[in-house]
Amino acid sequence: MKVITYNVNGLRSAITKGLLVWLNASKADILCLQEIKCDETQIDIDLFKALGYQYFYFHSAQKKGYSGVAIISKIPAKNVNIGCGIEKYDFEGRVIRCDFETFSLMNVYMPSGSSGDDRQKFKIEWLDDFFNYIQIIKNQYENLIVCGDFNICHQSIDIHNPKANANSSGFLPEERSWMTKLFENGFIDSFRHFNVEPHHYTWWTYRFGARAKNLGWRIDYIIATEPIIKRSNKTQILSDAMHSDHCPVLFDFNE
Repeated sequence: MKVITYNVNGLRSAITKGLLVWLNASKADILCLQEIKCDETQIDIDLFKALGYQYFYFHSAQKKGYSGVAIISKIPAKNVNIGCGIEKYDFEGRVIRCDFETFSLMNVYMPSGSSGDDRQKFKIEWLDDFFNYIQIIKNQYENLIVCGDFNICHQSIDIHNPKANANSSGFLPEERSWMTKLFENGFIDSFRHFNVEPHHYTWWTYRFGARAKNLGWRIDYIIATEPIIKRSNKTQILSDAMHSDHCPVLFDFNE
């Protein structure tokens, strides 16, 4: 089973940049998208159906052209849960979960605090609320995968310049501590399970030629409970994909 998570920074834009050709070559079974910035009526679903994707689950933001997540799959979900049940987050289209036969898959787009103090406060509130929520879900679903854009670098090796960014949203001590708490309470960072080397990133600013210089941040994750990790084969950052300021992450596991 191959799952790909990808913050596409606008699904319609990514399609014009060759997303579908790339997706067909990827052979992914399930695609988890963040920051889709559209709803299901605004894209041509038949383009995905032609590649074998028959099941489409969307949680779009109420605000047009903003946020939103989707799970696009070749296999049907037994159950689909839209949102996390907290209105201020569900208004922004940040969480969707699909339960399949042998695993559950949650796709999440966590808030960014980089635009100012109000959004950073919102992000910290989200972290507290989401941690409690995800613990409840983990206790209900033993084989749980959570993927998406977390908007946090966990360790110094996950960011190109940790000293200069010590006070930057996304690398603040309280955010990093939250990630540590997550990994101390039932979840495993699947990429770090396979790779402990630095300089592996999933997001680069469009400025300063950052991507060509690999001056990035690793903020996109696929985390999972131990039963899933035991069945995993690899987690790979697909940095050659160029449809967004993020790149996809692939998780390969035995269903």
